[in-house]
Amino acid sequence: MGVKLYYTTVTASREVKAQQAQVIRILDSKSIQYELIDISVGGEVRNEMRTKAGNPSAVPPQLFNEDQYCGNYEMFSEAVEADTVEQFLKLA
Repeated sequence: MGVKLYYTTVTASREVKAQQAQVIRILDSKSIQYELIDISVGGEVRNEMRTKAGNPSAVPPQLFNEDQYCGNYEMFSEAVEADTVEQFLKLA
């Protein structure tokens, strides 16, 4: 599978929850298949996400195509506005 969405099931942040839900809704509405990777299962998964993103303080949601970093919520949101989601996710 190509697209991977790093997210968390354990967060006190309403903003993170809302962002994750919106990314999932948009991917589903565009019938884009993706794999959910929950960083709350352990620190090594969170560290893997941060290493791949090149940002030691990255927070979910973070999007990748395999191991290629696509971007965070803000970048995804800009791609949605510009109708370039497939390019953003490196699918086109």
